[in-house]
Amino acid sequence: MKKVKIGLLGRIVIAIILGVAMGYVLPMPWVRLFVTFNGIFSQFLGFMIPLIIVGLVTPAIAEIGHGAGKMLLVTVAIAYIDTVVAGMLSYFTGAAFFPSLVSASTSGLAAMQKSAPIEPFFTVNIPAILDVMSALVFSFIAGLGIAYGNLKTLKNASNEFKHIIEKSIEQAIIPLLPLYIFGIFLNMTVSGEAFRIISVFATIIVVIFALHIFVLLYQYIIAGAIVKKNPFKLLWNMRSAYLTALGTSSSAATIPITLKQTVKNGVSEGVAGFTIPLCATVHLSGSAMKITACAFTIMLLQGMEHSFPLFLHFVMILAIFMVAAPGVPGGAIMAALAPLSSILGFGAEEQALMIALYIAMDSFGTACNVTGDGAISLVVNRLFAKHKSEADNS
Repeated sequence: MKKVKIGLLGRIVIAIILGVAMGYVLPMPWVRLFVTFNGIFSQFLGFMIPLIIVGLVTPAIAEIGHGAGKMLLVTVAIAYIDTVVAGMLSYFTGAAFFPSLVSASTSGLAAMQKSAPIEPFFTVNIPAILDVMSALVFSFIAGLGIAYGNLKTLKNASNEFKHIIEKSIEQAIIPLLPLYIFGIFLNMTVSGEAFRIISVFATIIVVIFALHIFVLLYQYIIAGAIVKKNPFKLLWNMRSAYLTALGTSSSAATIPITLKQTVKNGVSEGVAGFTIPLCATVHLSGSAMKITACAFTIMLLQGMEHSFPLFLHFVMILAIFMVAAPGVPGGAIMAALAPLSSILGFGAEEQALMIALYIAMDSFGTACNVTGDGAISLVVNRLFAKHKSEADNS
């Protein structure tokens, strides 16, 4: 018989359902056992976060640094600005609409906060060898040094370390995530919090979906105005890239389709061949929008500070961290755990919620990312075609 393989999203959904269901029947010793596992796993995750940044950002920066000229700088700048804009648009949408959506379920918050936390049988302390910002700064220095110094030995070492980190994520973190999320929802059910969280996010997800459509519309309206073409036709031409990303949840797997449709929109093959693979690494507007919305909602639920300066800081750093995201399962949320903890103050429970929510909507964020890459290619093609024609005329 053919073996049925359940994907990560399916396993996460099953873990959430089982966590809620078992929270009503499991005796407290079993609940404490899973709470103990979650405590150890969260310590391991905290240890891994700086290593993930060093292992994935360093080679990514080294590869980007191999590009040369104004086109690289312009493409990276546009991608970064658009990612930040999408994140802040998500913040402002959340600030305008989410409090009213959350307020209906805040009546049980006070009782929940008074309930005693479930204690683990024991704890294991695994301190990180670097803090998050030190890891990021080191990654940029090492990556740029490798790129501009053409340091082949260090480049090989960074790629081998990247392989270790990717395998650690794929073979240890990702397989254990469903069990970790099961433990979180089991704990929340026993504490009486699970249904409140689920009911709030059932509504928030609808808003996030509408927001990601709006992000694509403004990207192509701006691009269409710059290239003087119908933005809706340009966006419609990218539908096969959108649907491919929706099905695969992979920016890398969608690159051939994105390239083909971008050229169909009038971008030269040379510009498309440069910008599309690059944007798959540095342009993650859909992911930033989704992570910001989910983080804002969790902070509302937990009564945490969610001011504009705090989220501006978070989104600007998040857009840098996520160059580590492509090519790794759940890469964006894995990279985002660093600023979530260091800037927004997320603990293990909040991080687990973020992972579950992100993976549940992963395909929509990826589809938004890759479709937006086509808009950036249009703008870059227009800018450099203009410069080229001016040089030819002179």
